[in-house]
Formats: sequence, structure tokens, C-alpha cells
Amino acid sequence: MTTLGLVDGAQRDMVSSFPSFDPERESLEDFRRNLVTGITALLQSGPVGYGERTVPGPDGAPDVRVIMFRPTGITAAAPAILYVHGGGMIAGTPDMQAGMLERLAAATGTLIVSVDYRLAPETPFPGGLEDVYAALVWLHGHAGELGVDPARIMVMGDSGGGCLAAATALLARDRGQVGLRAQILVYPMLDLRTGGADAPSDDPTTGEFVWTRAQNRHAWSVVRGALADDDPQLGYLSPAFMRDLSGLPATFIVTGALDLFRDEDVTFAQRLWKAAVPTELVVYASAVHGFDLLPSPLATRVRHDVVAAVRRFL
Repeated sequence: MTTLGLVDGAQRDMVSSFPSFDPERESLEDFRRNLVTGITALLQSGPVGYGERTVPGPDGAPDVRVIMFRPTGITAAAPAILYVHGGGMIAGTPDMQAGMLERLAAATGTLIVSVDYRLAPETPFPGGLEDVYAALVWLHGHAGELGVDPARIMVMGDSGGGCLAAATALLARDRGQVGLRAQILVYPMLDLRTGGADAPSDDPTTGEFVWTRAQNRHAWSVVRGALADDDPQLGYLSPAFMRDLSGLPATFIVTGALDLFRDEDVTFAQRLWKAAVPTELVVYASAVHGFDLLPSPLATRVRHDVVAAVRRFL
């Protein structure tokens, strides 16, 4: 039995051919290459220009590469978004989303800084997270040089990048170095149990396409490394395990009704409400993981909603 008939009609053919990864039979390198090629084509990222530089990495680690999108016409003290790309924390590059990021910067008048963080399994937790946090500290510390208002910095990420964005917001809260304006989480990957035997919920109408249970189990296993269940850092690895969500910035979460992460995203939003964090949640009918990447009226709609959310936070 397949859930393809439940998928948005304009996206159905694209969904069935979207790059996926069988960790038992396929090479991670092939998946990484196919993902970057596929998303670059979908988002028309090829001809896009952007700034590029390296910033100081976390203690003892290499410098971190970032790419930057500055729309024309913005004045000094502009808002900024620190963006974290998707790919389950095992694949992807910021460059593959250049087309989308350029358009988002232009539509919102924000400087966007996207982080080329280290991936697992080569670099398990907390390497990728610390790379993203180091980029945030650099962005905040160089706000004047970059023409950015340090009081209007947001974090944003999709899928595995949504996990790192949420974890970065938690680190920013707990380390007290950077005050964030908002966090925008696009179908974020938040709960390491999803897709496994101990998953809090497991609706069979979710997770057939784009990002599957097998992919999720594999990604979490290599990102997690040797981190134990009782390690105090677990909530930064998997934000669903963070006991205290109070004091986080205003939050906007989007997910799809057919997305494997739907239930964990809804649960996270509910916990944010209970923690008195101003939070908006939108669940799109007929939408699978990655639905905003597939050219269609549905993708146009979610992009419009994300732009509107960014503008509200400004």
C-alpha cells in the first residue's frame, strides 16, 4: 500500500522521483551528490552569486565557511538570518539552496548567512552544532561591520538544519552571548526516536517519501555517535529531549501532514506554547517532507507564509 495518492496532485510525480537514501544498499556519497544536484536544479541555484568567507570555528576546530546574500537597497542596521541547510545532518551544502536564499533575502530585506557546517558521520555531535553556533557568535560580534542590527538576528533551518537551528537557539539561551529575535523551523528534525521502535507516535501515512524511517534511524545513529541517553547534552542533540523550553525566542514552525516529522513538530509547538513562547504552527495538507522545494502552488504558498513570518518578526 502506498500513500502517493494522498500527496498534493501537482507534486505527485516529483515526489515519487525525489532523491532518497537506502543506507543498507546505497552509498552515502552517492546520496550526497544526488541531493545537492537535485535541489540545486529545483531551486535554480546555478547562476546565483553570493559572498563567501571563513569565520573562526569552535575551539580547536577548523574555521567555518559561510555564504552570504545581501539584497540591494538595504540600509545600515538591517535584520539578519543565520540559515542552516537541510540534509539530515549527513548531507547537503548551503550552496544547493542559493537560489532560494537569494530570493528570501530580497523578499525580506535581510542579510542571510548560511553555514557550511561539518556533517556526520565524519563529524558527529556536537561538531556541526558548534559550527553553527560559532557562525552565530561571529555574525553577532561583527554586526556593525556587516551592517546588521544585532537585536534583529534570527535563526532558520530546514529538516536536519531545523534541528541545528532549534539547538542553536537553545545554546544561545543557555550561554547568554547572543539574544535571538526569532527561530523559523521548516519541518525540523527534532526527535531521535522517530522512525524507531520507541517512537512516541508512528502514523503510517507519514514518511513514505523523500525522508523515510530508515533514513532517519541511520542519520540519528551517526549524528549521535556515542552520546548516552543520560548525557546532559542530549537536549542539544535532539531538542525534543530538552526539558525546559522557556526563554526561547518567538517561533514559526511549518511541517506537512504526510511528513515523517509531523508529530514531533506538533508536539514541540505544543511544548513551546506551554512554556509561554510565542509560537505559530502551520501543518500543510497533502504535503510530504521537502514539499517547499517542489515547484507547485503548494510550494509557492509555504514560501509566501515563511516570508510573511519573517516580516512579522522584524
